[in-house]
Amino acid sequence: MAFRGIHHVGVAVLDLDEAIATYERLFGATLERRGLIEGQGVEAAYLRVGAGRVELLSATGPDTPVARFLAKRGPGIHHLAFEAADVQAELPALESAGVELIDESPRPGLGSLATAFVHPDSVHGVLTEVVSHG
Repeated sequence: MAFRGIHHVGVAVLDLDEAIATYERLFGATLERRGLIEGQGVEAAYLRVGAGRVELLSATGPDTPVARFLAKRGPGIHHLAFEAADVQAELPALESAGVELIDESPRPGLGSLATAFVHPDSVHGVLTEVVSHG
């Protein structure tokens, strides 16, 4: 397995505009990209803070994974994303290492990213995303 590093930390929020303004005001964040990820039922925004990146996620409807997360836990850290050269190539290696995959194959993420999620039970309680530029 070959991972390049942490791509972003995902944070579930109730109001995306308000959260963006908060991160800009408090941490000097700059908006890198914003858009709908219809297959996941979220509107997302990547914010750069220095060399790091935060992905803010708001639900687009009441029956989406992020909406259920917010209803159960409230706003807060949702997932940790690691960047790989090729998500598709990493999934079999992760599965052979005993990891429970949520996604058997990559799905579209924000911008041109390909993404796949790993079940939190496989990573000590942390929902983990693997991303690569598609």
